[in-house]
Amino acid sequence: DEVIARHTGRELVVGWLGFAPGFAYLTGLDPVLEMPRLDTPRTSVPAGSVAIAGPYSAVYPTASPGGWRLLGRTSVKVWDVTADPPSLFRPGTRVRFEAA
Repeated sequence: DEVIARHTGRELVVGWLGFAPGFAYLTGLDPVLEMPRLDTPRTSVPAGSVAIAGPYSAVYPTASPGGWRLLGRTSVKVWDVTADPPSLFRPGTRVRFEAA
């Protein structure tokens, strides 16, 4: 409960996109939540997974391998090739997660 409260309790900002199309590195994570990536990445992380690694948070835009630590999942589609632009996030976008 404390981890989720700390994650949802502050505004994060998209620093840049990388790793995969639509994968936004969110800055401003509570330093208490900073954790290293997994030693052995998962072979598949579902799209919409909310995760943390180092000083960043992110939402996996599509199913992909990944070594970030998972906190939960969102139904918000952050990558849609039929949208213009296809990424919900752009550098500077402010993001605040809500607990479900």
